[in-house]
Amino acid sequence: MGPWIDTKALTLNSLSLKTWVNDELRQSDTTDRLIYSFAYLISYISTFTRLLPGDIILTGTPTGSGARFDPPRFLKAGDLLRIEVSGVGTLQNPVRAEHEARA
Repeated sequence: MGPWIDTKALTLNSLSLKTWVNDELRQSDTTDRLIYSFAYLISYISTFTRLLPGDIILTGTPTGSGARFDPPRFLKAGDLLRIEVSGVGTLQNPVRAEHEARA
């Protein structure tokens, strides 16, 4: 997720999301295409749980994730994953095998 997100500078209007795997662009979309708006999601979720500062709402992923390829193309140890969200920044992480991550 990164060390922090500066919410004062963040707008929830039309954020661009791009994801690369080993420098191959796999996803490129905007939040305009969410099925439900951020405002609706926050309103709906608030009807059954109290949301607090720092809570994270996960909404799914745009087209281009591994399971949607034919045949599927999943992340594997050694891959480099880079995700960029306009107005937020870029997060980059290497993919490691589960047993490597515990060591």
